[in-house]
Amino acid sequence: MKKIILSIALVLFLSTSFSQTFMHGAGITVVGSTTGQGSNSDIGFGEGFTYFPRFNFVETEALSVSVGIPLVVGISAISNSGYTYDPYGNSYYNDNSSVGFIVNAPLIINLNMGRGSTKENTKKFGYFVGAGFGFHHGDFISDMYDPNTGDYIGSYSSNTYGPAANGGVRIGVGRAHKNIEIRLSYMKGINENKPSIFGLAGAFNF
Repeated sequence: MKKIILSIALVLFLSTSFSQTFMHGAGITVVGSTTGQGSNSDIGFGEGFTYFPRFNFVETEALSVSVGIPLVVGISAISNSGYTYDPYGNSYYNDNSSVGFIVNAPLIINLNMGRGSTKENTKKFGYFVGAGFGFHHGDFISDMYDPNTGDYIGSYSSNTYGPAANGGVRIGVGRAHKNIEIRLSYMKGINENKPSIFGLAGAFNF
């Protein structure tokens, strides 16, 4: 009898706690990036649009656990500075800038509390925190020279990946689950120039 009761309780728990609820939001974001140190550094700054689809795979009355991709598409301007060398071995200080099209797409698992955690949660305030793994791509138009060969470079592409994290708050709008979200994000590249990429986003969650 105890086994039957435990089995029924387990089935009820799984049916109420695990779900596949789809939620999403959209807004604008500011992206910054840094690469290198001292006299050999790149500093980037840009802005664009963000779209954040997510699936809640665990839900309770107070919280949810979700997996999603806070996608960012935008334009970035990067300042390149440092010493370069021409084919004859002469060194000179190079300080140029480039403009590019960027895509940032991390896969994030979030713990969501309060407003916006589920479609049923109508609290005035909520927050979330999570981590995962990200991918960042940039296509840049520049006016610079290769530091190894001295060849002129008119454009280049950059792809990096690494651990990512985000966190933020949600403020309720209206009586339903809709809310305004403010999100901070960070990603540390582990390949190429190992950039640090951070962002500040404001979005409306439907």
